Amino acid sequence: MRSILLPLALPASLVFLLAACGHEESPQTTLRPAMVVQPQPAAQTMDSYPGEVRARYEPDLAFRIGGKVSKRLVEEGERVKANQPLAELDPQDVRLQLEATRAQVAAAEANLRLVRAERDRYKTLMDRQLVSRSQYDNAENLYRSGEARLKQIKAEFDVSSNQAGYAVLRAPQDGVVAKRAVEVGQVVSAGQTVFTLATDGEREVLISLPEQGFGRFKIGQPVSVELWSQPDQRFAGRIRELSPAADPKSRTFAARIAFTGGKVPAELGQSARVFIQADGVIPLSVPLSALSAENGVSYVWRVQPDDTLVRTPVRIGAFGEKTVPVLEGLSPTDWVIAAGVHVLHEGQQVRPVDRSNRVVNLAVKE
Repeated sequence: MRSILLPLALPASLVFLLAACGHEESPQTTLRPAMVVQPQPAAQTMDSYPGEVRARYEPDLAFRIGGKVSKRLVEEGERVKANQPLAELDPQDVRLQLEATRAQVAAAEANLRLVRAERDRYKTLMDRQLVSRSQYDNAENLYRSGEARLKQIKAEFDVSSNQAGYAVLRAPQDGVVAKRAVEVGQVVSAGQTVFTLATDGEREVLISLPEQGFGRFKIGQPVSVELWSQPDQRFAGRIRELSPAADPKSRTFAARIAFTGGKVPAELGQSARVFIQADGVIPLSVPLSALSAENGVSYVWRVQPDDTLVRTPVRIGAFGEKTVPVLEGLSPTDWVIAAGVHVLHEGQQVRPVDRSNRVVNLAVKE
C-alpha cells in the first residue's frame, strides 16, 4: 500500500511547490545610471591669443645726463622701492663742472660788491655836484649788470648741482625691474633707456592681434582671460589699448587687455590666453563622448522628462579637443547622455545623474 501512495505523493508535492513559487514577488528592475549634460556655447567660436601678464605702467628709466656707468646696483627681476638708487654715472665730470660754477658764483658776488660800492660813491659825489649825472648812470648800469650776472651764475650753479644729482638714477616708485639695458663701463647718452620698471598696481595682458582681422577689434570690447596657472578659471576683461601701427617684423598689432572683475591673481611674466568672441551666431556644443553615428548620420541620446531616451539626429561642425559644436538638432534646455552611448537603445529608461553622481530631476526647469 505504501509503495502505491509514494508515487502519487511526489507529483502532488511538486504542484504545491510550483504554486508557492508563483506567489513570490517579482524582483524590481534596477534603472541604469546615466551621466547627463546640457549643451553649452561652443568654445570653438572664440578666438584665442597667447599673451603675457604685464604691468599697467612700464616706464623706461634713463639718466638725464650722459656719462660712463660706474655702478649698477640692481639686477633684472629685482623688486625696488621708490627713490632707491638703481645705477650711477662716473661723477668726476659733473663734480668738476659744479666746482667751476661755484667759483664763478664767488667771483660774481665779489664783482657785485665792487660795483655796488662804486655806485654808492658816485651817488654821494653826484649829490655834492662833484660828478656828472652821466658818470653816475654809468656806475648804476655797472651795478645792475653785476647783479644780473650773479643771478645768471647762480642759476647755472643750480643746474650744475642738479646734474650732479642726476648722476644717480633712482626708481620713481615701487615696482620690479623688468628689463636691464646697460652694463658697468658702458657710456650712455642722456635719455638712453637703462632700465624698464614694471610698477606695482594694476596688471594687464599683452597680446598680438593678426593683421587680417584687426578691423573687428575695438577699444572696450569685452574678452575673457585664462591664466596658465589657473586653467579652469576665466577672468573678465576688456581691450584697453590697441596699437595704431603694426610691428614691422611680425606684422601684428599689439593690444593690452585690462581686467574688469576686481583683483586677479596675475603675476608679472605669467603666460595667459585671451579669448575673444568670434562674429556670428554662437552654436551649442556637447562632449565628444556624447556623440555617436550610424550610416553616416550623427546623433545623440536625448533624455525625456520621464527619463526615457530618444535618439536625436544632429548636424555638427568641426571637432574640437574635447567638444564638438552642434549646429542643428538641440536646444540649450535639452539634456543628453554624456558617456556610454554605445550601450543604450531607443525608449530605454535611465536614472539621470550629473558629474558628481547626483540625481538630476529633468522635470524641474533649470
